[in-house]
Amino acid sequence: ADAIVQEEVRAAGLEREIWQAFAVLAAEVRTVGVMGDERTYAAPIIVRAVTSDDAMTADWARLPYDVLETMSSRIVNEVPGVNRVAYDITSKPPGTIEWE
Repeated sequence: ADAIVQEEVRAAGLEREIWQAFAVLAAEVRTVGVMGDERTYAAPIIVRAVTSDDAMTADWARLPYDVLETMSSRIVNEVPGVNRVAYDITSKPPGTIEWE
């Protein structure tokens, strides 16, 4: 999932605008979805992208919807065990850039 996020940021020509972008697997969480004709219970991926000048503060990156759509579609279809993608829109502060 992280490789997909990196590839799509590069493909959109956003690597100079985005300070950091990555995918987080929320392995402790299960979400319900439908793939084909079957109900699935799988883990979500959270995409995080931020802009910053100094890492002391950061703002969530306003990625274009088409980039988010491509990331989501690729992650759900290419990463086994994932059926949902969310986008983290928390700035720093109050959040941090990384997930723990």
